[in-house]
Amino acid sequence: MSAIRPLPDLLISQIAAGEVVERPASVLKELIENSLDAGATEIDVQLSEGGVRLMRVSDDGSGIPKAELNLALARHATSKIASLDDLERVASFGFRGEALASIAAVARVTITSRQADDAHAWRIRSEAGEAGKTEPAAQAVGTTIEVADLYWNTPARRKFLKTESTEFAHCDDVFCRMALARADVSFTLTHNGNVKRRITNTNSPAEQFPKRARDILGEEFFPHARPLDISAGPLRLSGLAALPAYSRASRDEQYFFVNGRFVRDKLLSHAARQAWADILHGARQPAYTLFLDLDPAAVDVNVHPAKTEVRFRDARGIHQFIFHALQRTLAAPLVSANENEMHAPTPIQIPTWSPPQQRSFAVDEPATRPYLEFARAAFAKDGEAGISSSTGASLASGSAVQSRHSAPFPTGEIATGATTQTSLGYALAQVGGVYVLAQNTQGLVIVDMHAAHERILYERLKTTIDAGPPSTQRLLVPMLLSANSTELATAEEHQQSFAQLGFEISAAGPRELSVRSVPALLAGGDIVELVRSLLKDLADHPASRVVETQRNELLGTMACHGAVRANRSLTVTEMNALLRDMEITERADQCNHGRPTWIQFSMSELDRMFMRGR
Repeated sequence: MSAIRPLPDLLISQIAAGEVVERPASVLKELIENSLDAGATEIDVQLSEGGVRLMRVSDDGSGIPKAELNLALARHATSKIASLDDLERVASFGFRGEALASIAAVARVTITSRQADDAHAWRIRSEAGEAGKTEPAAQAVGTTIEVADLYWNTPARRKFLKTESTEFAHCDDVFCRMALARADVSFTLTHNGNVKRRITNTNSPAEQFPKRARDILGEEFFPHARPLDISAGPLRLSGLAALPAYSRASRDEQYFFVNGRFVRDKLLSHAARQAWADILHGARQPAYTLFLDLDPAAVDVNVHPAKTEVRFRDARGIHQFIFHALQRTLAAPLVSANENEMHAPTPIQIPTWSPPQQRSFAVDEPATRPYLEFARAAFAKDGEAGISSSTGASLASGSAVQSRHSAPFPTGEIATGATTQTSLGYALAQVGGVYVLAQNTQGLVIVDMHAAHERILYERLKTTIDAGPPSTQRLLVPMLLSANSTELATAEEHQQSFAQLGFEISAAGPRELSVRSVPALLAGGDIVELVRSLLKDLADHPASRVVETQRNELLGTMACHGAVRANRSLTVTEMNALLRDMEITERADQCNHGRPTWIQFSMSELDRMFMRGR
């Protein structure tokens, strides 16, 4: 073994560059973060050949003094922290002081900067980690950093880069994340001389984030997004969460920011995924843009050189807070428990960003009270959040559903434009035995009656099971069904699971099963097919996972079989009762498989369809 010796400074910087500078997008992230930390309100990004040949980031920030330009390229030199206390409560994007030094070790870097009091700008160039002399230059107030010929002196690293279009796509992704994080800053992205994105801000703080979300996420995302802004003690979660009707095949529209910093964190992703688990179909991915604000001392952002991973002091409390906040937002019924009070659309005025130095946090509060206690206190009572449990009888029984609004709305009053007190309005007709047409104050509502009733039954079954043993209806004559050996063994093995779901099933012979009791909510459904489906579900899962992990799947199967079927004719009273139950049911916007249960056509949309006014 050779002797131990110190490494040269250039090699040290090149090793650090292997962690910080993964590809051009990594460089772009560091440069934009420096611009934001400098207080920039406009940032211009120019790329050439995917950022490999040239990357130029210009801003109108505070600039760098002439005397500190050399230090900006030095390793572990920073203006962001000065002590361990600063490191533990860091609120700026950059703070490690190694990004520019690492970039300069593998590229040709030029920094041009001017402060407001300077007569002109100053420029410094660095090549292979060696900084040149400071020289005068012409530039407006702010800083411009040029990174040319990335990996020119480390060709082995350059071979690992992808095609120009792929590298630009990664740069564009980083650009969009930073633009989402700071809606108060204008951004421009140019590639090979062509402007790809120009995102401007607005003078109205209330309109900044909605406009930025539309610019980045597109018009298709916005109609499906629900705004949220929920606080629990020092914790605050705000942003936009899309309903399952806008689910994605990949995670390309999942943005999570912690104190304004984009992160990829398994804890946060798991909490979000759990909130959508009950309403998202299969392997589909939710879409969201969420901002978590908390005391900087309660989160460690110094876990990884790229600073995309974090570690929380009270991970369990953070997980519970995010899960319940998202679940509450997605589960909110269309109207509150008060039948005459509709949920008005929440104005999207979040998040309201403020510079790190202006944020106020309760420094001692998290240390004396864990975040888990705040989460439990905030979500102890669902009723306080306007979430009411679904009530009423089932359509599966064949009789009219009982509801506070069981009487149909007089047709004459609708025709004269009378206002209603319900979100979904009142039924007009049924189409194809599948869809219910209704009219509300906005226009026409179309409801998928099976999907809607399936969600209603599912939520009632969950509420019933959570409250204790479900009410059952004992059959006057036991129902017999033929069964093979696997079904007989499954029924015997899972008798307790069936009992928890409200069924009493036992063997009636070598090839028969006897059903003596069923859940009262599903008494009018197809019991034979329902039992067969449950037997199959139970056989497919280990016994230890049935009650805890797979319970909702079993309840979903029960709701699907108990829901009103297509091609069944409903009376106007039944249709109105279905609409009223939807309005007070959690997650009534989508069925158990993530499909929408209803859609709204406004009068202006109908007018456009028929070209009225042209």
